Amino acid sequence: MSNKKIIGRKEKISFLDWGIANISAKIDTGAYTSSIHCDFAEEREENGSKVLYFKLLSVLDRKYSGKELRATNYTQKRVKNSFGEAEVRYKVSTKVRMFGEEFEAEFTLTDRSKMRNAVLIGRKLIQGRFLVDVSQVHLSTPRKNITSPTS
Repeated sequence: MSNKKIIGRKEKISFLDWGIANISAKIDTGAYTSSIHCDFAEEREENGSKVLYFKLLSVLDRKYSGKELRATNYTQKRVKNSFGEAEVRYKVSTKVRMFGEEFEAEFTLTDRSKMRNAVLIGRKLIQGRFLVDVSQVHLSTPRKNITSPTS
């Protein structure tokens, strides 16, 4: 039997470097790369090097901090969006916690304002770590015991 944990079609993820804890993410086995909502990203030059400044989540999201984050180690990646159109996105790495495991993961920054979930988890993050049970949600979140034994 595999030692991979089973996750549902939606799970909680924390972005340790970015101060975002337990945000709901959609698991998408059709997507290769994971993504997170970003409506501000700007390259700036500092001391002869390029630095990416960005803000995550929407101002309407309760986890939105308005904090400007920065990355010096980033790339640009050509991806097909959910409408099948090719676009170029910034891709950044960060430390995440999911289902009790901490690891580095890559996320593209994109406008997900028309989507239900600000975070999408793709195959690259899932592969080798998790199996997906699409009939379940939030398996990583401890359930409260509805009935407690009495005696």
